[in-house]
Amino acid sequence: MLGSRRSRRRLTTALAGLGLFVTGAALQVTTTATPAHAATTHRVLFDDGHAEEAGNADWIISTSKPDPLSQDSSPSSETDWTGALSSWGVALQKTGSYSLKTATSALTYGGSSTTDLSNFDTLVLPEPNTLFTTAEKTAIMTFVQNGGGLFMISDHTGADRNSDGEDAVEILNDLMTNNSVDSTDPFGFSIDTLDISSGYPAAISDSTDPVLHGSFGTVTKSLIADGTTATLKPADNSSVKGLVYRSGYSGNTGAFFATSTFGSGRVAFWGDSSPMDDGTGQSGNTLYDGWNDTGATNAALALNATAWLAGEGTSGGGGGGGGGTCTAAQLLGNPGFESGNTTWTASSGVITTSTSEAARTGSYKAWLDGYGTATTDTLSQAVSIPSGCSATLSFYLHIDTAETTTSTAYDKLTVTAGSTTLATYSNLNAASGYVLKSFDVSSLAGTTATIKFTGVEGSTLQTSFVIDDTALNVS
Repeated sequence: MLGSRRSRRRLTTALAGLGLFVTGAALQVTTTATPAHAATTHRVLFDDGHAEEAGNADWIISTSKPDPLSQDSSPSSETDWTGALSSWGVALQKTGSYSLKTATSALTYGGSSTTDLSNFDTLVLPEPNTLFTTAEKTAIMTFVQNGGGLFMISDHTGADRNSDGEDAVEILNDLMTNNSVDSTDPFGFSIDTLDISSGYPAAISDSTDPVLHGSFGTVTKSLIADGTTATLKPADNSSVKGLVYRSGYSGNTGAFFATSTFGSGRVAFWGDSSPMDDGTGQSGNTLYDGWNDTGATNAALALNATAWLAGEGTSGGGGGGGGGTCTAAQLLGNPGFESGNTTWTASSGVITTSTSEAARTGSYKAWLDGYGTATTDTLSQAVSIPSGCSATLSFYLHIDTAETTTSTAYDKLTVTAGSTTLATYSNLNAASGYVLKSFDVSSLAGTTATIKFTGVEGSTLQTSFVIDDTALNVS
């Protein structure tokens, strides 16, 4: 409730005295089920339902849809399948570790279609040229949030191949900023409205990154042949990481290839479709062979990124985590607070069923501050993160305030993991409903770290920081 004020006489939860304790590894966040990853087969869906073949584009792995194996069940060269992405598809198929399909209709998640996203580990969006519907954006974002991999490939601004008024830059930015799951810069980057005519963007030096140094080879450079870049915003998502940069750029600007995480899933961005184009396709298309460009290592970049998105590698989008094996798990105990005042260490009354602020799911949530008087509330839990794991901390946050200022942060919530401050929110971030927050904490692998939320409220108008459905996922 907007501007709600709670009584100083807090009620401790009814379960506090029952001595309940649930181990972190046994609990899962009660949201839609995470896509199950097969032991050896990575399931990849290439989208062809959004004008990916308009104009001279031919962004398909095969003319046989949804199953490319119907064209050739055992391809040995890229010409055995027809499409400008056939080199990509055939290279994955030949490993024996991938199952590939093409979607030609609306994207769904949780439906009965054979190309429903729940049946896949990775979704590739190869320069879409029509806007995703509201339902499709919800499906895509929920798929990633619940553990899926998303590969977004753009082109230069103005590349409107079907003349509908939208290009890939606008379409992918719309996906990230206008969806029902999280529109607050969920991946930590935005795509630039640029048309960069040419160049060979160079990879950063990071021998531990699985996209740059993966099973398909080492990435040194990519290719721009009329493309764009992205601007990174690590303050919005600390896991975002630029891997390949336009000449003369570094840090948060000019990222031609970037990775990130969202919820339990992974995200990759590529700023041009030319690098994935193998120069062959359907009759009548004028194509460019960027895949085999001798000045770049585009094939290794595309294939390593696909493998990483599908769950291979031990490093998240922000790096770290070591090089050992890891068993996927959710590590926080009582992640949705439904076991009451157990596992977490919290100020009196923080874990509550009070109806003055609604839980996101179930009955319980953690409500810090909200009194309108000088208050400090804390919520914390120590968790051991195994060596060799990528680790992502996520939670849903609702901020409700009676403050009217648009410039002064009177009340603050600080989120820390070990000695690292992940984020600080304030009354200036108030919004209706819950918003998913996600942070890469892979650097803490091999340690026991305390996840802590500290809410500090001023002496007059209230601000409530309400947290629900936490998770610390490792993979």
